[in-house]
Amino acid sequence: MTFRALTWILMLGMVGQAYSGEKGTAKGPENFISKSPEGATVFIIQPLDGENFQSGESIDVLFGLKGMGIAPAGVPVDNTGHHHLLIDQTVLPDFGKAIPASANIIHYGKGQTQSSIRLEPGKHSLQLLLGNHYHIPHDPPLLSEKIEIEIYD
Repeated sequence: MTFRALTWILMLGMVGQAYSGEKGTAKGPENFISKSPEGATVFIIQPLDGENFQSGESIDVLFGLKGMGIAPAGVPVDNTGHHHLLIDQTVLPDFGKAIPASANIIHYGKGQTQSSIRLEPGKHSLQLLLGNHYHIPHDPPLLSEKIEIEIYD
């Protein structure tokens, strides 16, 4: 057998074990949720709530985290996670599943702690949600206060 074939067999065995229906060996979504330490918080340092920006202006968003560390997605380190920026979200993602990615849910899976964004004119909300190495929110979830900003012409 080739090394490639052996690798595939090993991978298929691990996937089969992870999704096995046998009692005692089943690995449901709860096994992929990381605990957040008591007192940990996530917050937006910048921009400030109520801040106004001119249309076309780059908006620097600085992410804050207290009581935990930052690690890239895919790197399983206790008490760490990575940021997700929720823009104009009226419904929060399911905290028991991986945070979906879209134009309004931006993943910072490389461990970034800041970003520059541009938004269309109007009122917008920004909120941070910390995800673990699987992009799943912690338990309890670390969700920042929602801030509102306005972009004018």
